[in-house]
Amino acid sequence: MSRVQLAIVGGGLVGASLALALQAGARARGWRIVLVEPFAPGNAWQPSYDARSSAISYGSRQIFERLGLWSALAERAEAITQIQVSDKGRFGATRLSAVDEGVPALGYVLENAWMGHCLWRALDPAVVEWRCPAEVTRMEPLGDGYRLHLGDDSSLDCDLAVLADGGRSGLREQLGIAVRHTPYEQCALIANVSPADPHGGQAFERFTEQGPLALLPLPDERCALVWTRPPVDAERLQALPDCEFLGELQQAFGYRLGSLRQVGARHVYPLALVEATEQVRPHLVVLGNAAHSLHPVAGQGFNLSLRDALALAESLLQDAAGPGDFAVLQRYLQRQRQDQALTVGFSDGVTRLFGRGESLLVAGRTLGLLGLDLLPPAKRWFARQAMGLGTRSL
Repeated sequence: MSRVQLAIVGGGLVGASLALALQAGARARGWRIVLVEPFAPGNAWQPSYDARSSAISYGSRQIFERLGLWSALAERAEAITQIQVSDKGRFGATRLSAVDEGVPALGYVLENAWMGHCLWRALDPAVVEWRCPAEVTRMEPLGDGYRLHLGDDSSLDCDLAVLADGGRSGLREQLGIAVRHTPYEQCALIANVSPADPHGGQAFERFTEQGPLALLPLPDERCALVWTRPPVDAERLQALPDCEFLGELQQAFGYRLGSLRQVGARHVYPLALVEATEQVRPHLVVLGNAAHSLHPVAGQGFNLSLRDALALAESLLQDAAGPGDFAVLQRYLQRQRQDQALTVGFSDGVTRLFGRGESLLVAGRTLGLLGLDLLPPAKRWFARQAMGLGTRSL
C-alpha cells in the first residue's frame, strides 16, 4: 500500500488548479501528490462549437499569472471589455467598462476543455501523479490521515485528502458532511449561439420576468448563453427546433448583436445554492463545488473556488506542520471565510433580486441599476465583485 502527502479526489479544473498551486512547493519539500479522476484527460485539445465555457474574473487571471499558466490560457481567452446590465422593458441599466476600472479586461471567457488541457500539461508527473481513470468508492479516516479505497480494490493512504469531486459529491454525503440546500426553483439552459454582429468583447446580463439571461463573448465570434427559466419552460425551450428557439431568445434579448443565426446543443441544469456545513476536518478539506455551488448568473462559482485553492496551497506551504494538521486547515478556512461569505452573499442577492417579478422588487432593482450609474462608489464596488477583487486590492 502506498502513502502520499496529498490526495486530491477530483482532477477537474479546481483539483488540477490546486495541484498546480502546490507543485513547486511540493517539489521542494519532497511531497507526493496524487490526483484521482474518473475521466481521463485527452492528450490533444479539440475545438468544438458546443464546448462548455466558464467566465473567469480579472482576479482569476492574476492567480493564473502567478501560477505561470496565463500565457497558455490566453491563446483561447476572450476578453470581456464591457458588461451591459439591463432590465427588459424598463429604464434601469448600467454599463461596466474595463477602461473605467483601469484594467485590460473585466474578465475572460474560456472553454473548460482548453483550461483543462493547459492545466494538465502544466503538471509535473514527477510531483503530481494521476490515478486516472480511477474512482474513490470509500474514504476511511485514520489517526494520521485518510485511506482512499478505489474501485479497482486498491487503496491509497494520505496525510491530507482534498475532496473536489463536484456539487453532487457522494463521498461528502458518505462522510456525514451535511449541506445547506436552497433551491432556486429555476433551471439554467446553456448553449452557444452565433450572432450576426461581432460581439466586440461585450458581455450582457439581461433580466426578464421569467429570469435572467447572460450572453458572454467567446472566440470565433460565438457567445455563451446562460438562460435561467422555470424548469418546465427550460425543458420546453430545450426541445424546440433551432429556428423557434432562436426566435424566442431574440425576443427576450433584443437585437444588440443583430440577428441570432445559429445555436448549438442545449443543456438544462437545475439551480440551487449548496453549501457544505463543514469544509475542514483533521486531514480533510472540502473544495470547489463540493464546498459551495452557486447560481451561474453572477459568474462567481469557479472564481471563488480558484481563490480557495490558492489560499489552501499557500496555507499548507507556509506552515511547517504536516499538510493534514487541523490547526493549519482551520487557519486556511478562517482566512477565506470573509471572501466566501461576501461572494456567496453577492451571488445569492443578485439572483434573488433579479430572478423575481414582484412589483416592489422590480422597482427596487430598476432604481438600483440607475443608481449604479449615478453613484460611482457603488458602481466601483459592484465592478470589483464582478472582477473577483471584493476583498483585496489590485
